[in-house]
Amino acid sequence: DVQLQAFGGGLVQTGGSLRLSCAASGFTFDDYAIGWFRQAPGKEREGVSCMSSADGSVYYVDSVKGRFTISRDNAKNTVSLQMNSLKPGDSAVYYCTAVRGNPVLSALWTSSTYNYWGQGTQVTVSS
Repeated sequence: DVQLQAFGGGLVQTGGSLRLSCAASGFTFDDYAIGWFRQAPGKEREGVSCMSSADGSVYYVDSVKGRFTISRDNAKNTVSLQMNSLKPGDSAVYYCTAVRGNPVLSALWTSSTYNYWGQGTQVTVSS
């Protein structure tokens, strides 16, 4: 049974940090592209960061560049999103995602590309 389990969300003050992690069961991340998406109330789901399966290249949406870092730990079969200097605008439910293969960059930013999704973890940044 293939599953993604996300955890690490919570409540933090502006400027604080959180580390989201996502554990996979039933498959390994080695051959999978990875994405982190978020959705705030009343807003569309947006891509936050993604990692190519081909060469591990990482990408970030402009609003989080320099603050967020995506990483993968093959030994633990987990992926993480380190979030620093958090802002109230970062508040959302965050989802980890994965898809086998090597989608092109434009596809990595599209939620429909991914076929495995974690359950979502709430991040709330207070002002």
